[in-house]
Amino acid sequence: MAFSLNKVMLIGNLGKDAETRFTTNNLSVTNFTLATSNSYKGKDGNWVNETTWHNIVAFNLSDYFKENLKKGKKFYIEGRLTKRDYTDKDGIKRYSTEVVSEKIIPLDSTGGEAVIQEDAGSSGSVTEPEIQTEENDDLPF
Repeated sequence: MAFSLNKVMLIGNLGKDAETRFTTNNLSVTNFTLATSNSYKGKDGNWVNETTWHNIVAFNLSDYFKENLKKGKKFYIEGRLTKRDYTDKDGIKRYSTEVVSEKIIPLDSTGGEAVIQEDAGSSGSVTEPEIQTEENDDLPF
């Protein structure tokens, strides 16, 4: 078996409030878009800003994220890239590329504890990040 890797890491702002629906098996599916920006110098020497929109899918999010995935807020999203096809209402076959989130971290300062949504595809659990400190008297500061 050949080695392969499918990992996506994004930092950006939500383009609209997240929408949550439920499957027939009562699995929550949350969809939202995330904008990332890139700047480069064009041929004329002027800076060009380029925005890329990413479709994000999250499963079984906690209530915290369902309430806080709002337009304009900044998040770190980690997950895997997937492609699916479907037939639209006019009978035309369409394709969609999405990021299935595995980790979501809010980056806007909230003044409270950091909350991380990890492995949203399976457990939907929310954990607080562990902070490790190492005491060393030999440090010059």
